[in-house]
Amino acid sequence: MSIKRKDNKGRILRDGEIQKADGRYEYRYNDVKGVRRSLYSWRLTESDTIPEGKRFCEDLRSLEKAVMKDVADGLQIQSKMTLNDLWENYISNKPELRGSTRANYRYMYSRYVKNDLGSLKISAITYSKARAFYNRLIFEIGLKPNSVRTINNVLHPVFEMAVRDDLIRKNPTDGILKEMNLEISRRHGITPEQEKAFMDFLDGNDIFGHWRPLFACMLGTGCRVGEVLGLRWDDILWDENLISIDHTLSYRLQESGKVEFSETPPKTRSGVRMIPMMQSVRKAILEERMKHPDSEFIFVNRYGKPLTVYDVNRAIERIVEHLPEVPKFTSHQLRHTFATKICQNETDLKLIQEIMGHADISTTMNIYNESNIERKKASFARLESTTEFTTNNREVM
Repeated sequence: MSIKRKDNKGRILRDGEIQKADGRYEYRYNDVKGVRRSLYSWRLTESDTIPEGKRFCEDLRSLEKAVMKDVADGLQIQSKMTLNDLWENYISNKPELRGSTRANYRYMYSRYVKNDLGSLKISAITYSKARAFYNRLIFEIGLKPNSVRTINNVLHPVFEMAVRDDLIRKNPTDGILKEMNLEISRRHGITPEQEKAFMDFLDGNDIFGHWRPLFACMLGTGCRVGEVLGLRWDDILWDENLISIDHTLSYRLQESGKVEFSETPPKTRSGVRMIPMMQSVRKAILEERMKHPDSEFIFVNRYGKPLTVYDVNRAIERIVEHLPEVPKFTSHQLRHTFATKICQNETDLKLIQEIMGHADISTTMNIYNESNIERKKASFARLESTTEFTTNNREVM
């Protein structure tokens, strides 16, 4: 008859369990590959207390239960693999990513994940730990919900790859954003009155007046800021009065700390398009041609170099400081301003989609519906003022 091992409290230990001389418990087992592994804890059961001066840890029996379920299901318990290891494996197996997208992914991961959640073993990253990480991004670092969503878009497929490779049972980021109920802010355009105040301020302004052609072009074409900044002189078809859009210019911070320009084609075929030039846009581009006809790009800084999105947004920020009637906005909202105006004056959704370069017409429809709220209100006001509705209302009262 075999003698059962006991801990220092007289409790019988199960097969594979031992208590070390320092009081710590160990559980030895074989993983799915037959490799000998161990789990450690200062507590045998959930009711045990943590010894004074020791860090919190799950009890050994709970750890055993979880790991044996993984072994039974065939999961590969790779205790040494961290999220950083998993990330490098993921990103190296995505050759289809565009250079600018890859650089953006690496930047976001390196800045916000690498030295935080990234240092943990993937087997130790639970839903609650991932949730706590997202909370830190918002309440400690101060990121906006949109930025947290971007980070989630980077992390979720990384964990999904680990699930498919049988490294973990579940994706710990599943459902986090939904449960957090983050209110993702929608970008709206500025009003016609705000647009007029903004552009009128630039007229003849000694400090900011040189920005007027760029903003006139953005407000008159609805192009993405990278598309406008990437415009060259040969993209202008003067005789046909058209602008050819077939590339975008981005400015990315690399992991090395070096900043590089990147010129890439649109992400989708719908991004390649021809846009008619309104007179205000044609005039603005001609102004730039008079100032620097020999530059490669139409819109450049004082040194003849291409502008960056940061340059444009910083200029908007400084200009708006002088206009209390105009709220803070970004360069992307100028695109939305144009979209709102064209939706209010054009009913052909397919045509609007082609002009805006939307890959999905649902994007166009969302803007179209938003832009028509005021018209709907006006329609109901007119309807309510008719004799029939007025009479009915009196009867109700």
